[in-house]
Amino acid sequence: MDNLCHTLVGAAVGEAGLNRRTRFGNATLMIAANLPDIDVLAFAASEPAVAIRRGWTHGLAAQIVLPIALTAVMLLVARVRPPREGGRPVRAGGVLLLSYVGVLSHVYLDLLNNYGVRLLAPFDWRWFYGDTLFIIDPWLWLVLGLGVRLSMRRGAQSPRKTRPAQVALVAAALYIAAMSVAARVAKEEVLETWRAARSSEPQAAMVGPVAVSPFHRTIIIDAGDHYETGAFAWLSGRAAFDTTIVPKNDSDPRVIQAREAPNIQAFLVWSRFPFWTLDDLPEGTRVSVSDLRFGNRGGAFVQHVIVR
Repeated sequence: MDNLCHTLVGAAVGEAGLNRRTRFGNATLMIAANLPDIDVLAFAASEPAVAIRRGWTHGLAAQIVLPIALTAVMLLVARVRPPREGGRPVRAGGVLLLSYVGVLSHVYLDLLNNYGVRLLAPFDWRWFYGDTLFIIDPWLWLVLGLGVRLSMRRGAQSPRKTRPAQVALVAAALYIAAMSVAARVAKEEVLETWRAARSSEPQAAMVGPVAVSPFHRTIIIDAGDHYETGAFAWLSGRAAFDTTIVPKNDSDPRVIQAREAPNIQAFLVWSRFPFWTLDDLPEGTRVSVSDLRFGNRGGAFVQHVIVR
């Protein structure tokens, strides 16, 4: 998910009452809820950033180590900035608990996207895909943001100060659960439609979320030497496949040669539905690889090499 969503989750958990466990409770939760995304520094490297993202800092080892590291930092901050007289003290156990809550919430939310997470890194580098929520979900922004705002507006001594944030977290959880069930039902419907029309099993399939609308999903079917795309709409309850196909072009000798390039190899670490395009230039053939999930994004989502 995007960092605004992660921050709102941390803030909502804090306003729901967990921030009372220790000084710096809200700050710890919001920092921890974003901490695994320190791997965005990969975008400053020459290697394709997608090969590094959501690996080391999102995997099993990081889920254990990052909260401990953040706790150490927050305790150091507490020593530098001691509380005022009568202020709430910093409790190491409370900070550690909130750090784990924040980091684990981040990994779980990222797992819901079709971008993927290498959940078991560095012990296993497989990608896991939730295909449940679009990476930017304004409905979660709205629900969580409203809950945080209403809780913050209530007085610190109000017995119902935490209620709006608690309601927002429950509503967000129910929304995620509903979207998760809908994603699986939609995928089964798409696969049944595919099997009935093609009398075969696809090599892979994604029935993923789209921006803003929870009632529509996008379809990618790996049919072997090409991909087929389409859309699923809950209002009609059916899948509609596009008439055009997307060839992979992965058996072309120039593509086979291009696979040896370091930037291409790094990109393929991340790619789930790679497809290749070839353009003749005076100096040779420009071989480009994209991923059909983000085929129109450009930037880090496409890599090129010149094959002479």
